[in-house]
Amino acid sequence: MGKRREGREITVQFLYQVDLQPEDIPVQLANFWTARSPDGPMTPANTRAFAEELISGVLQNRAEIDAKISGLAQNYQLSRIATVDRNVLRLGIYEILLRREVPPVVVINECLEIAKKFGTEDSSRFVNGILDRVYAEARAIAGQAGESFSPGRAHPASTSRQQDAGLITDH
Repeated sequence: MGKRREGREITVQFLYQVDLQPEDIPVQLANFWTARSPDGPMTPANTRAFAEELISGVLQNRAEIDAKISGLAQNYQLSRIATVDRNVLRLGIYEILLRREVPPVVVINECLEIAKKFGTEDSSRFVNGILDRVYAEARAIAGQAGESFSPGRAHPASTSRQQDAGLITDH
């Protein structure tokens, strides 16, 4: 498994944990890393750093991401979506709309594989339907503005929010 896939899987696992126990997230994260390697190999530093960037980004933008899921998951309340599916969607939407470092089709494929691994038989179809709509909407909005929707162009609101949170800095 690639280091980035592993980082995404770790992200979904931790987000799942936060859904079940939403208090004291920094302590939970420290305990999470400790529990991941009690006797086995430690998570490589670059994989851990990638996962922590994703975790932080999703948590910083969770209200916006959840609103997007609620708007697209017709006939589903956010709380009724399976916990794995909800967190795979959060990760995918964060990477597609706010992080924008990886092509959306790659993000969608990664999320589908994670949904297949950790979710139910129907998870990958559900996740694919929502993330495809997110990507289609983003392309349409960019097209109306005369821009292309492509990786490497971070969403301006996300960039300032990440700067405010100390996640990224200007050099």
